[in-house]
Amino acid sequence: MSASLAGRKIAVLATHGFEQVELTQPVEALRAAGAEVSIVAPEAGEIQGFNHHDKGEKVAVDIAVGSARPEDYAGLVLPGGVINPDALRLEDDAVAFIRSFTEAGKPVAAICHGPWTLINAGAVEGRRLTSWPSLRLDLENAGAEWVDEEVVEDRGLVTSRNPDDLPAFCKRMVETFAATPG
Repeated sequence: MSASLAGRKIAVLATHGFEQVELTQPVEALRAAGAEVSIVAPEAGEIQGFNHHDKGEKVAVDIAVGSARPEDYAGLVLPGGVINPDALRLEDDAVAFIRSFTEAGKPVAAICHGPWTLINAGAVEGRRLTSWPSLRLDLENAGAEWVDEEVVEDRGLVTSRNPDDLPAFCKRMVETFAATPG
């Protein structure tokens, strides 16, 4: 990836139950492009990853979402996993954090079940995006145009369907974040 994110801070919002590779591979891609990455979660400590249905590794949290300042970050990543976004969309601080990025026009990248949180943040109406197939009706009911494509970018919102899409997702995420002033 030739796009540079040097000097930019990117937030990755997750909680227990995130899909391991949907957090670790985007973080690796962002760091390889020069970004400073912060893991943001509802509480300090560690969050438990999953490899589909099996427990994966724990990841250290850099800052609790209630203490994180959206204005400090140039972009936001929302990993999937069923448990992770379902729990985050019930956290008022997490939803407000996401909303602040979308309202400010900052880029957001969400994969698999990650776009679920965008519904609660009021960020999908009139947007073209993709996700894990089971979210299709939820996203359409919230006003999105859902498509079955490897990666979709619509006005700074980058989405993909599943871990198989990670190479295309990471490439488009870095390109989109780099093209956005920040």
